[in-house]
Amino acid sequence: MCAKRVPNNSAVAATTAIGSGESDGCLYLVGTPIGNLEDITLRALRILKEVDLIACEDTRHTQKLLSHYDIAKTLVSYHEHNEMTRSPELLIKLEDGAKIALVSDAGMPLVSDPGYRLVTLCVRHKIRVVPIPGPSAMLAALAGSGVPSEEFLFVGFLPARSGERRRMLERLRIEERTIIFYEAPHRIAESIADAREILGDRPACIAREVTKLHEEFLRGKLSHLEESLTERPARGEITLVVGPAEASAVSGQVDTSQSLSDRVEELIRQAKLDRKEALKLAAKERGISRRTAYDQLVESKAKPN
Repeated sequence: MCAKRVPNNSAVAATTAIGSGESDGCLYLVGTPIGNLEDITLRALRILKEVDLIACEDTRHTQKLLSHYDIAKTLVSYHEHNEMTRSPELLIKLEDGAKIALVSDAGMPLVSDPGYRLVTLCVRHKIRVVPIPGPSAMLAALAGSGVPSEEFLFVGFLPARSGERRRMLERLRIEERTIIFYEAPHRIAESIADAREILGDRPACIAREVTKLHEEFLRGKLSHLEESLTERPARGEITLVVGPAEASAVSGQVDTSQSLSDRVEELIRQAKLDRKEALKLAAKERGISRRTAYDQLVESKAKPN
């Protein structure tokens, strides 16, 4: 069995049956605190005490958490720079029956953190993978943001280079859900300025140092947040939550002097959208349906020059 002292119910029994015939080894994906060390589950603490080995991004960082809870375990580094070579090493141990916990410096492994390569190897070699849910800066920021939370898209980190960042934001103009980004403090002002220009002046929230001593939520339109950062630059870990645009605001962004056909070609060229996505975005900018936009496009091409 991979897990110990689990409740005896039908759901657990069904999960166990799926793993029959697999290796006794098990990889646990353990969610760890994103700031406040009290934000860790009892199950996560038990797993960290019971595993044979803990793979972590920064052994010094994880050791602070373990020391806080009097847990003594062997640690091995597992980060983006050694993931390719470390994953096969850990797989061998798992195939030999080892129980290994994978943790990131904060939050859930694999969410803008390393771990995907190891998980895919485990799946391929029939090693059980068990997620141990825990804190998430993304979800905590969304919950406290004050923007619509029913549907959302998590993007992770925006590209550091301005051109690549703006191209990604162009592709997101068509997105109708709340969008969540992680961003570095030295780039957040530039990212918000680009987001306001490309996505429009949407409601948004900067969630800073979530669960930590200096936790702060800055709420308002993107233009308001842009002004706030000019007066007081942001510091610490940042999550940016951008709400959906109002339909009137989106349709108001269109350059009426530009033809629909030219706008579609521009989106294909600059934002790297395919023709279907470009047409949908161009239609949304003009406040018309995609079908209407398509008919207009066909009609314009049918007219003689």
